[in-house]
Amino acid sequence: MSTTEQPRARSAVISRDTNETKIQLALNLDGGALPSLSTTTTTTTNGTDHASQSSKSQQISVNTGIGFLDHMLHALAKHSGWSLSLTTKGDLHIDDHHTAEDTCIALGAAFKAALQTTTGLARFGYAYAPLDEALSRAVVDLSNRPYSVIELGTTREKIGDLSCEMLPHCLESFALHAGITMHVDCLRGRNDHHRAESAFKALAVALRMAISPVKGKEGEVPSTKGVLF
Repeated sequence: MSTTEQPRARSAVISRDTNETKIQLALNLDGGALPSLSTTTTTTTNGTDHASQSSKSQQISVNTGIGFLDHMLHALAKHSGWSLSLTTKGDLHIDDHHTAEDTCIALGAAFKAALQTTTGLARFGYAYAPLDEALSRAVVDLSNRPYSVIELGTTREKIGDLSCEMLPHCLESFALHAGITMHVDCLRGRNDHHRAESAFKALAVALRMAISPVKGKEGEVPSTKGVLF
């Protein structure tokens, strides 16, 4: 009697502990249940719980201590279809740099660990996303050749407690550690909050497309080289 092989759960747990930040992260690229976290990772570390959402298909909880970063990562997880639990305790008494950078390094590493392989996947993804007057475009390639071009065109020094200069750096850090090629551009927009959020939403939809299995391509590597990851 034959048995049906269950698909591998595309999930990962990352623990990153340095002198600057302490990060605990659980990710499921397909939504649903999250891999187990230790009891120390389930507590809110920075005293807020505003970037949390639970539905029948997703569990999302993001707490970095930087409200606008939480908002962007919440949007990224939501529109990518991920379940995500993320807590960061960083040296915010210095500034936002280490916390934001390390969080996105960990998220990129978790993405790569959860994905493991591009076999049978679309590999490429692209999307446009509007937010009122702002419009952004994202194009991604699960290439295992990390590269990013990020043009958001923000003009403010900060949005909330997140420096606007950290927005492209966060996306660059994610791309580098996820092992993907990523182009994200805000094409128009007057409001910097809208510019940033539309960019993260476009990236989310592009990533969701890229990691989607392609029916009839099971077991095939989407590359003329025959190998990516």
